[in-house]
Amino acid sequence: MSAESPTAAPSAVDPPAAESPPADPPTARPQLALELLVHGVGGTTPHEMLGDPRVQRITGDDTAACYRRTEDADAEARPGDYRGRAVREAYCWSNLTSGNGARALWLLLVPFMVANLAHWMRPAAPPDHKAHRIYDVLVRVLALTLTVLLAAAACEVALDLTAWQCAGTPACVAGRSWMGFLSPAESGWWSAPGRRLVLASAVPLLVIGFLWWLSHRTWSAYESASPPPRTPGTSRDTPADERTALSMHGFWYGRRLVARLRAAHTTTGVLTIAVALRVATAKLDERSGAGTALTAIGQVLTALVVVFVATTLVVVWRTVRSEAVPDDQSDRLVVRALPYASLGALALVAVHAAWERAGAQSYGPLPGAAAFGGIAVLQGVLVLALAVTAWLLQRAARDEQRTALRGMGGPAVALLACAVGGVLSGGVAQRFGDWIDGGATSYRPHGPIVGPPVLLSWQASVLPVLLVVVAVVAVLAAVRVVLVRGQVSGNIAGFYDPRERHDERRTKRIAGTIARAGLTDEAPVLVAATSAVTLVLGTGAVIGAWLTGLAPGRAAEGAPPVVHAAAETAESLGSWLMGAGVILLITMGRRAYRDHSARRTIGILWDVGTFWPRAAHPFAPPCYAERAVPDLTWRIATWTERFDGRVVISGHSQGSVLASAAVWQLDLVTRSRVALLTYGSPLERLYGRWFPAFFGPPALTGLHRETDDWRNLWRFTDPIGGPIRLDGEDGRTIDLGPLCDPLAYGRTLQNPLPAQILGHGDYQADPAFARVRTELIARLGPAVPAQRPETEPAPDSPGPPPPQGSPGRSSA
Repeated sequence: MSAESPTAAPSAVDPPAAESPPADPPTARPQLALELLVHGVGGTTPHEMLGDPRVQRITGDDTAACYRRTEDADAEARPGDYRGRAVREAYCWSNLTSGNGARALWLLLVPFMVANLAHWMRPAAPPDHKAHRIYDVLVRVLALTLTVLLAAAACEVALDLTAWQCAGTPACVAGRSWMGFLSPAESGWWSAPGRRLVLASAVPLLVIGFLWWLSHRTWSAYESASPPPRTPGTSRDTPADERTALSMHGFWYGRRLVARLRAAHTTTGVLTIAVALRVATAKLDERSGAGTALTAIGQVLTALVVVFVATTLVVVWRTVRSEAVPDDQSDRLVVRALPYASLGALALVAVHAAWERAGAQSYGPLPGAAAFGGIAVLQGVLVLALAVTAWLLQRAARDEQRTALRGMGGPAVALLACAVGGVLSGGVAQRFGDWIDGGATSYRPHGPIVGPPVLLSWQASVLPVLLVVVAVVAVLAAVRVVLVRGQVSGNIAGFYDPRERHDERRTKRIAGTIARAGLTDEAPVLVAATSAVTLVLGTGAVIGAWLTGLAPGRAAEGAPPVVHAAAETAESLGSWLMGAGVILLITMGRRAYRDHSARRTIGILWDVGTFWPRAAHPFAPPCYAERAVPDLTWRIATWTERFDGRVVISGHSQGSVLASAAVWQLDLVTRSRVALLTYGSPLERLYGRWFPAFFGPPALTGLHRETDDWRNLWRFTDPIGGPIRLDGEDGRTIDLGPLCDPLAYGRTLQNPLPAQILGHGDYQADPAFARVRTELIARLGPAVPAQRPETEPAPDSPGPPPPQGSPGRSSA
């Protein structure tokens, strides 16, 4: 729908007097149009975006900035030179997600990121539905268990395997001079079990402290960009069924919420260490018969830790995102002081643990190591409760036929977050246990130390089975590609000149690209299969560990030889796979930041994951959109106000998502002066299906109605972008496509060399792009009093005719 553009908009911000536009008569002043380019996944340079080696930064910094060609830097001073064309400006944000290779370590935080995604995947039920609150609380508590799991894994390595088991066993200490002072044979001050535990607790404490520091550092850099001021009531109200939380003024300013969650999760990590020390020393007191006073003090400390745990849960329970307005209220003293108070409690517990206990010895596993099973059970219960809540929300959702997994995307992703967290924590513990024990914990029934908890061995054993299921799904996907390729091959000729000579290899290559691109629409099948199998296998691992109390290989010793061999093979292979998973994540991350093609492959998942604010887990990688969206919104709002201009915001891939989010943040009058041009856009294909509460059809319909115009270009060969699937009230469709890809089928006089299959990139190479851009700029109006052209402007260059029949995707 074409919104009526007012000749003068109410002020959004007061521009500096020195920068006011020339005071020409309104009827004579040409009206500028700005084309704001926003790149997508993988990033690009401003020189490539603007097609000129000479560029100049207009506003911004080294992290994200707007650039223009040098000759366009002063375009506002000479608007007459830009009649009939727009001033081109490029917004480059790639440094928000890329950078040096050290950022590859962020991939180790992927469980936190995935849990945060589950928060945003809730079905599009009415905002006043009571289950929304339950859904949010369940996700936050589930995210809290991931912090407990991380801290418990660090305690397992440092406290259990190192300080308790290895340091207390002469055979394990032998040959490790760095542990000699901890050995009971030396009879040193640190050789007492409690003191060894206190010293080793510094390792998990450093891990928690590093995550706190990283979260605080990125919080200051990413989540402190304030949204531009806007005057309410400057235009008509948006219909209630077309509103989206993305248009709320405080959506991209979650500074205080992240601070509260960071305090709660930091406290949780510290308390996990305190609990590990407290449980171990309680067992020591029971074994050594410590004095009544020492036991009584331990009970008081236990009660103190319980109080802190309850307080932390209350903080997490009461933490709610404030999206209607920016959340800039100060935190209560109890929230700010909570991490420091927990450190004080840990110090008291540490002093109590280090107290002299005559005859105290450490043997066997660290008391409380069975907590891993409790964490797994709790996570399973939370995921099931989340699934029930999501089902209730989906029942109340409106017109959400294309929602991924029928609203179960959030619970499925939350389960995968727990599984990945278990793999990473178990992998580190298993590999460290094998290293410190010389492999005895994995291959020999009796080694110098007992090794990690039995549950971790069972979880490792089910990992090969899970990978087999994933491999089966991958094979089925490959079969689907072959079948779809055969189905669409007959339709390829309809895109091109029928007089061209048929080339079967060329046809198969194009059809294969289309078939592979369609696999994106089958992602829910893979997620559903993986989640279901993970739930079943995880339940079996917990039951097996609790019933037998032995690792799978030893538990199957009395079984038939085939079963015994299979159990041992699965245990050994799974242990190596869990350790390899950690190394693989780091390797993939470093390659993604060094190799552009790998960055493009991994980038879409990473950029989708870090697009959303940290609403569930504060230790997740930072949300780059909390910097990029305010940047774009400020630029559009201030430029239209200062120069009374119009804007075409042109977004590719993830850039189209940022562009849409920025337009939603504008006041309605400014929004009506903006036209959208998107290409290779995942707005409906990925975001609309997986995040229906924010990018569902009602929200996209409202965005189309409130902007001047919107055009979206897409291809069948694009594995990421797709159509928006909306029609305007004036009969004009948003979607233009599918575009021909490649642009030419074979060798012709105009194209003597074979044309490349472009897929997700280089939409500007299609003549349709220039034609649509010209139309949008013309619709914005060339001068203040002039009317919009009654006829469509002639295209810059003729493009291929739109196909009458197209090889449709099975799921699209």
